[in-house]
Amino acid sequence: MPKMTPLNATHRASGARMVDFGGWDMPLHYGSQVDEHHAVRQDAGLFDVSHMRAVDIEGPGARAFLRQAIANDVDKLKTPGRALYSCMLDEAGGVIDDLIVYGFGPARYRVVVNAGTADKDLAWLERLREQGRHDVRITQRPELAMLAVQGPNARERAWQAFPQWRAQTQSLAPFHAAEVGDTLIARTGYTGEDGFEITLPAARAVEAWNALVAAGIKPCGLGARDTLRLEAGMNLYGQDMDEKVSPLDAGLAWTLDMKPGRDFIGRPALERQREPRAFAGLVLTRGGGVLRAHQKVETDRGEGEITSGGFSPSLGRSIAFARLPPGVVPGDLVRVHVRDRLLAARVVKLPFVRQGRVLINLEDEERQTT
Repeated sequence: MPKMTPLNATHRASGARMVDFGGWDMPLHYGSQVDEHHAVRQDAGLFDVSHMRAVDIEGPGARAFLRQAIANDVDKLKTPGRALYSCMLDEAGGVIDDLIVYGFGPARYRVVVNAGTADKDLAWLERLREQGRHDVRITQRPELAMLAVQGPNARERAWQAFPQWRAQTQSLAPFHAAEVGDTLIARTGYTGEDGFEITLPAARAVEAWNALVAAGIKPCGLGARDTLRLEAGMNLYGQDMDEKVSPLDAGLAWTLDMKPGRDFIGRPALERQREPRAFAGLVLTRGGGVLRAHQKVETDRGEGEITSGGFSPSLGRSIAFARLPPGVVPGDLVRVHVRDRLLAARVVKLPFVRQGRVLINLEDEERQTT
């Protein structure tokens, strides 16, 4: 039987189409996935992300433990509440999970991991703690729920619902969080738009959801969340990277802190890796097909593969991420096997859309392939 978030009954009462997602019963959409997508790009959308796992890592050895466990450097978290995106790697350099870590001091951190990998992640962290004999406590927080409010008007509408949040979050910089009573409000997200990710006691999740909806924020499901993150150039664990994929082959080199003398699990394997595969965006040059994961890509330098793909509501055509042979660069024309056809696509730099603005010149794409 799938797990349920504290908002499960609320989703069902709102007419959501529910699906199994990593063992969780989650809303796919509430009627129109496309309408929900556009609401986030143009106004504000509300997501239940309570399936994500919050894990507190505390104690005198917390900083040293996380410096070893993740590939980015928690020493960057000098300001209380600052957030850091990183990968957690195994010894072979494969990605165990991607995560966000919030720092509140050298002895107190919170890590948010993916729902489908949470049990594996916790087992890995416990193993590292035991092997390194770190003086650290690792505590899961199942009593917490998480909501995401995303879009150009998201923060203003959240303050309308909860005026008491404004004073402590109005000046909050991107990728920073503030503790407001028992609620953590972070200026982070997975859509390419501004907004908040809100962690609060599960007992208050329904009340908070209803207040945010009453403030004019549109409920959104997993379908819109996927098209939004795809347009924003944000990887999805299990599709764009996993334990068999190095972050260097997943476009995540920017999440690695390779400064001299800093050791972390997986670093030796990364240093031995040969020239990484190219990881880039693809735009279908004309209509009449949808790019999907695992489709083969033919290039002048060899074969590649799509890792994530779908229809982009903002661009009005299909887009994708692809792992391609070294030397393939933005601007190159490639060919994608879509069912029984070979369709032309252009390699582009990610992201496709950021903060409501399409970054790809579609008219130029048409001219170059005419």
